[in-house]
Amino acid sequence: MKYEVSNGTLAIVPNENESSLVYEDENQYVVDQTPFSIMEDSCKYFGSTYEGRKNGARDILGAEYKVPIVIEDSNNLIVFPTTSPSAEDCVWISLKRVKKIEKVDSFATKVIFDNNQEIVVDCSYRTVENQLSRASRLDLILRNHKNS
Repeated sequence: MKYEVSNGTLAIVPNENESSLVYEDENQYVVDQTPFSIMEDSCKYFGSTYEGRKNGARDILGAEYKVPIVIEDSNNLIVFPTTSPSAEDCVWISLKRVKKIEKVDSFATKVIFDNNQEIVVDCSYRTVENQLSRASRLDLILRNHKNS
């Protein structure tokens, strides 16, 4: 089964054997694709490539690493990685579904979504906060482009 990121997607977490644990509004399930493969397929599903989306975000933000990706632009469906997208432990989080983040310890952060589901990612609070800020900035810039 191929999976495409949608408005219902909260997070995509790497799982064993090159699969992913997908968190949605009411469901969690295992998909036989890596998180990165899901990102690539989702971009293609909505008419672009991952590389194209990444390069566009890089140009807009002036950032080189761990850039957020616009999966689908009419709904501002933006996801951001917790680490390098090519890393096996990279978790992808949907920007518009994040309610808040909380520090667990130096190496873990709790992400609380708008439906009150929670996940803990193996990433510092500062890193998640920076990624959330970067994705929010991309969202704001794109919204301003649409309204001008």
